Amino acid sequence: MSGGMLHPSYLALGVAAMCAATSVTIAATRSVPAHVLVSRVVPPVTKLPHQDEAASAAYTIKRVLPIKGAMHMGEFHWDEAGAPSTGRVIVTVDLAAQVISIFRDGYEIGTAAVLYGADAKPTPTGVYPITQKDATHVSNIYDAPMPYMLRLTNDGISIHASEVRDGYMTHGCIGVPTAFAKKLFEAVKLGDTVIVTRGEKLDVGKPVTAA
Repeated sequence: MSGGMLHPSYLALGVAAMCAATSVTIAATRSVPAHVLVSRVVPPVTKLPHQDEAASAAYTIKRVLPIKGAMHMGEFHWDEAGAPSTGRVIVTVDLAAQVISIFRDGYEIGTAAVLYGADAKPTPTGVYPITQKDATHVSNIYDAPMPYMLRLTNDGISIHASEVRDGYMTHGCIGVPTAFAKKLFEAVKLGDTVIVTRGEKLDVGKPVTAA
C-alpha cells in the first residue's frame, strides 16, 4: 500500500482510527505460533519505492526465536545474536495468536504478545508500509499518548506502545509493550513492510509471498 491509499480490507471494515485501551475481556494467554506468519488472502501491493530487485525477491524465514510455552500479556523477547546486522526488515502480526514478530533478513529478532482492536473497532488485516514514525505521538482523537508510534494507514491505524495486560484492547491499533516498542521503533525505517493476518502461518524455509 502506497501513495496514501487504504487497503481494500480496511475500507470494507470501515474501522475508526486511533487507539486507546478500553476494558473488555480477552483470553489471558495465547500460545506462541508453531510457525511464522504469512498472508495468502490479501491482493498484491504496489512495490514500495525502497524495494529493488533483490528486495522484491521471495522473502524466506530462516530462523525464529526459541520460545517455549505460551507468552503472557506484557511479555516480549528480543535477541539479535546470530542475526545479520543489516538486511530487509518485515514485521508480522497474527491477530489470532496475539503475537507480533520482527524479522531482519529472515531472522526473527523480536516477538511480543500484543493488544488489538475490540469488536467495535477491529484491527484490519492487510499489507502496509510504515508511513510515519513518531516517538512522542499523542492521539488527536483521544488526546492519549501513543509512544513509539509506527503509522500503517492514513486513518490512524498504527503500532504503538501500550499497557499490554489482561482485559485491555485497542481502538483498531496494535498495542505492544513499551520496552519492545522502543526496540521495534529503532529497528525499522519508513517503508518497511507490516503484514497483519489472522492465524495464517508458514513453515521456516518457505517464502513469505506477501512480503
